[in-house]
Amino acid sequence: MTRSSYSTHQRLIQAALQLFAAQGITDTTTRQIAELAGVNEVTLFRHFGSKNGLLLAVIEDAGIFTWLGETLGQQASQSSTVPEALRTYANQSLWALERIPELVRSLIGEAGQYPPENRQALGRGLNQANRYTTQFLTTVLHHQHLQTHLPIEKLASLLNSLLLGYLVLKLTSEGDEPWKSQEEFLTDLIELFLHGALTPPILGTVETPTRITPVLRSTLMPADSTDLPASLVHSILKQAKKMSLQDYALAYVLFAGGLSAEELSLLERSHSIIDYQHHLLQIPQGRVRQVPLNQWILGRRYGSHPHNPLTRWLKSRKDSQPALFLNAVGNPITEVEIRLRWQLWVDDLLTPQGYLPAIAQTQHTWCIEMLMRGVSLETLSLLTGKSTAELQPYANRAHEKEALEQAIRFDQKPSNSTP
Repeated sequence: MTRSSYSTHQRLIQAALQLFAAQGITDTTTRQIAELAGVNEVTLFRHFGSKNGLLLAVIEDAGIFTWLGETLGQQASQSSTVPEALRTYANQSLWALERIPELVRSLIGEAGQYPPENRQALGRGLNQANRYTTQFLTTVLHHQHLQTHLPIEKLASLLNSLLLGYLVLKLTSEGDEPWKSQEEFLTDLIELFLHGALTPPILGTVETPTRITPVLRSTLMPADSTDLPASLVHSILKQAKKMSLQDYALAYVLFAGGLSAEELSLLERSHSIIDYQHHLLQIPQGRVRQVPLNQWILGRRYGSHPHNPLTRWLKSRKDSQPALFLNAVGNPITEVEIRLRWQLWVDDLLTPQGYLPAIAQTQHTWCIEMLMRGVSLETLSLLTGKSTAELQPYANRAHEKEALEQAIRFDQKPSNSTP
């Protein structure tokens, strides 16, 4: 496949994913997908054969399930108790899926209409989500010295099945539910797991329970996500640029301003403040603050204040929508949709530790770079809205990198004495 055809292939997958998430699979036509991707329908059929063929590619290639496990490692390390960990995971999983109700309804409710290969791909995707959850539960139970009556793999599948079943009922039925609220459902779910599946360790033992499987390094995200190396950052930006003008702008703002995906989803055009001296973003969430967009990102320049990936995206807009970023149907983009796009940008890219890059690492990278440029912790606190205590790990990492760079520079200088 040539570079041009590969780009067309990926644009069609991305366009289909956006439209499926916004309006469902059945209500999305191949004409709409082709128009959003900037090609004609003949090209779509040449690449995928049919809409079902394109759906198969979306399920397999777009990684729509992988982002669900992105923060599980961090949650596992931060949760102090099993009930807290379970509630956090369940709440975030339901919240994420509720942001794309049309895609959930289509994938689950219309699965019987798909060819066997599509249903098999859907099953593989669900199994992938279960693997992430297995590693999450493994870490949590290991920290609490708990063992299980059932294999953790089965517990992970059971947990996700219950959550998905609850959400499907909530999205597709109008009848009375046995639970008055989601919080009540989660309370009962946690009660079931604590008293029906888990047992405390034998008194006096400190050994790792034998029923807990080893943590698989290849599938679990690192608990302490660090900054990303410069070469990887530039590769991600390059991948995003290939996708679309908006993708490039989104990736640029993540790395140039250190914002989270949630903060990006809330931005409006009026929050972008530009002149020849600076380009600022007004952050409306939490402590209202302004953040500069850097021209330089890890040694490489990305335009100027009045002319960068974000300003080019804004100048290309012909709509009147106040939101800074839009989804496939012209509505404000959601945090979930931003995370889905991130998965497309980092496809086939790995960190030096062997993990897929996490979107949270963009903020880590920006904070550490700002500190290495000489910004104080107090100033960074004003820019990020975080306390200096929260930022201290970034300062420690910046000192480590500075020490390493200094040692490398010393090694490059000729010694005055000969051996």
